[in-house]
Amino acid sequence: MSPLRADALATLTSWSPPSASQAALRKRYVAHLASHDDAMWRSCRPDHLTASTLVLDQPLERVLLTLHAKSGRWFQFGGHAEESDTTLAGAALREAVEESGLAPTDLSLDGAPVVLDEHPVPFCWPGEGVHHLDVMFVAVARDHASYTVSEESLEVAWWPVGDLPNPELAPFVALARERLA
Repeated sequence: MSPLRADALATLTSWSPPSASQAALRKRYVAHLASHDDAMWRSCRPDHLTASTLVLDQPLERVLLTLHAKSGRWFQFGGHAEESDTTLAGAALREAVEESGLAPTDLSLDGAPVVLDEHPVPFCWPGEGVHHLDVMFVAVARDHASYTVSEESLEVAWWPVGDLPNPELAPFVALARERLA
């Protein structure tokens, strides 16, 4: 078993889900990891694990989001695992750094997942019914950290937690703020 897959299994089995629906998702993710040697790679169809990071500012009042180029929607930073990734949290942090331009030292990552989110990705593999089994972490950005727009994004911007451009993110943001408070 690869170190990344082993870490993902350990991370998810030791995680305390915040609700019954999250516990059911955890069970699904663990079963997927146990039954698919390639569960961590985009080549695993129709589903594969991804890692993401919700970035909050120091007072936990704003969220740094990316306007995803392929979907045209605002999301947290995240994506597919790479061969160099050895931990799920490390993959989430790498994605946040790559997509936001923030330095790794600009982010303080909480090493336990905040929430799991299974969602279809029709804009990546049209007609294939592919789902990302996303494991979302949370990080706090250092004050005055400078971000940039990556090639995967149309825009990157801070949003007030009460005025998010994608309402689907509101429950995730609430759980992340509760975790960090």
